[in-house]
Amino acid sequence: MADPFLIGEAMTGGYGAADILQGCTIAVEKGQIAVIVGPNGAGKSTAMKAVFGMLRLRKGQVRLGGEDITALSPQARVAKGMAFVPQTQNIFTSMTVEENLEMGAFLRRDDIRATMEQVYALFPILRDKRRQPAGELSGGQRQQVAVGRALMTQPRVLMLDEPTAGVSPIVMDELFDRIIDIARTGISILMVEQNARQALAIADMGYVLVQGANRFTDTGAALMADPEVRRSFLGG
Repeated sequence: MADPFLIGEAMTGGYGAADILQGCTIAVEKGQIAVIVGPNGAGKSTAMKAVFGMLRLRKGQVRLGGEDITALSPQARVAKGMAFVPQTQNIFTSMTVEENLEMGAFLRRDDIRATMEQVYALFPILRDKRRQPAGELSGGQRQQVAVGRALMTQPRVLMLDEPTAGVSPIVMDELFDRIIDIARTGISILMVEQNARQALAIADMGYVLVQGANRFTDTGAALMADPEVRRSFLGG
């Protein structure tokens, strides 16, 4: 059977001597949304960082488009088409919105204006505030800048660590709508999210991690309908 477009397979690793990940597998197909959920301390963000190369694996492999990228640095993975938006400190607060977006295109040698227009079409408020220091924006607007900057790399895979942390329910719904729009352009989305119910509602695939291992793996809809998942992880 062919590989998924991106897969971190049987990943074991952690920080120092302790293994946080215990053989977990995370994958996403082209143009689909995969969501990693689970209780605090389950290894969700660690799994994401392992896929992006920020964590050295003791066992397992990461493959992108069938190519083994396990040994590549995060910078080399960006060049391969992966973009990662961390949960915090994900924008340059003293730079304007437009300068932040330009920073996202640092690896590119072509004309970035068309991509900039696509970002502004996706997040119209950023066009309005493009001359404003990003540090003056609301939490939701800052997240839009962070996602927009990642999109400036023209990624094949967009990885989001807790994109709706600390934003209001209305802003969360809007961000999820934009994430769906991004996936429809053919970009694969891999996302860690605390708001499990809302995230699974938009997910093609969902991964429930517990103590660094896969507890449940299924489509978002199937996980939402599973009585045990609902009782244990979705609040009934």
